[in-house]
Amino acid sequence: MQANELSRERLRDLAALQPPEGKVLSIFVNLDPQQFATAPARGTEVRSLLDRAGRLVRDDESLSRDERIALKEDLARIERELGSLDAKGAHGLAIFAATRAGLFEVLKLAEPVTHDPVVAERPYVEPLTSLDGGDRWCVLLANRRSARLLCGSRSHLAEVALVEDDVHGQHDQGGWSQSRYQRGIEKEVQDHLRRVAGVAFATLRRRMPVGLLIGAPHELAGPLEEALHPYLRERLAGRLDVDVENTSVDEVQRLAAERIAAIQRDREDAALERLAEGFAGGRAVGGLEGVLRAVTEQRVQTLLVEAGFTAPGGKCPRCGLLAAESGGPCPADGTTLQACADVVAVAIGRVLTQSAEVLWLQDRPEPGPHRHIAAVLRF
Repeated sequence: MQANELSRERLRDLAALQPPEGKVLSIFVNLDPQQFATAPARGTEVRSLLDRAGRLVRDDESLSRDERIALKEDLARIERELGSLDAKGAHGLAIFAATRAGLFEVLKLAEPVTHDPVVAERPYVEPLTSLDGGDRWCVLLANRRSARLLCGSRSHLAEVALVEDDVHGQHDQGGWSQSRYQRGIEKEVQDHLRRVAGVAFATLRRRMPVGLLIGAPHELAGPLEEALHPYLRERLAGRLDVDVENTSVDEVQRLAAERIAAIQRDREDAALERLAEGFAGGRAVGGLEGVLRAVTEQRVQTLLVEAGFTAPGGKCPRCGLLAAESGGPCPADGTTLQACADVVAVAIGRVLTQSAEVLWLQDRPEPGPHRHIAAVLRF
């Protein structure tokens, strides 16, 4: 079973977290089975990662003595946890540690992340923002007797619930008895669908998916959708044509991925359309400098970033203003702007705390005129 503990809610909570003192150590462990299929290979990768983190803590001259001691304690705890952690099913790990401030979190990821360790004031969540695991998708398959619920991401689904009911079959005796028997069967089918809908809601209520796909015979798809709790009905995203009982998880995954890709493409198209309308009406901005200003002013509704785009910049240590350059005075309070190796990553973390949407655009030429980054504004 593919492990995935990433959600947009968890990502947003981490992005908003800033300990009152000290620094946060963020480490990303690549467990891709195609690269690290054996225990020795994984062990070598983890050892190399811990060594790099150790050098970062040792050589960072901006750290105070107390901060360096605390980070060494965090690093020792990470090493202990990795030595005993059951990472079965995970293709990557994200670890955020500031133990003295009460933070130590390990997230299992469905996709590998390759990134150097980071020491910062907040958890460094930016490498996780483009992962499929940030959006949870579910597929509900049902026929007249059984049902299967699969959940995960566009890339990885796992079966999480199974429902089986003893629904009688039809007979061909004819006459009044057959009509009464048939009505009994239909009631059993309706009871089965209601039970399936109840199991689905009970399973998903604590963490609702962003989208729900239905797979059922044509005559049952509508009644199944009607039986769903309203919270699930409003997340319906389409139907799949599958053999409910005999289709493998891998095949369901393939069919769902095609549908989800189309939905996400439509979502990008809608965002790009809103962007064009926003430019026409003064409710959008393009280019790094303009976007950073909008992020600082908390005006971003949707941030569109070309996949892989990074840029250096600056941040005011006093008021938090973000800028495309560092070293000069902050326009707001005159404080010298601190250098940021990747101000785009800082901006992404900032907009997540503002409940804004982040879209990574890949193979889309549209962001080009806006120099790789643009935003639709709230006001």
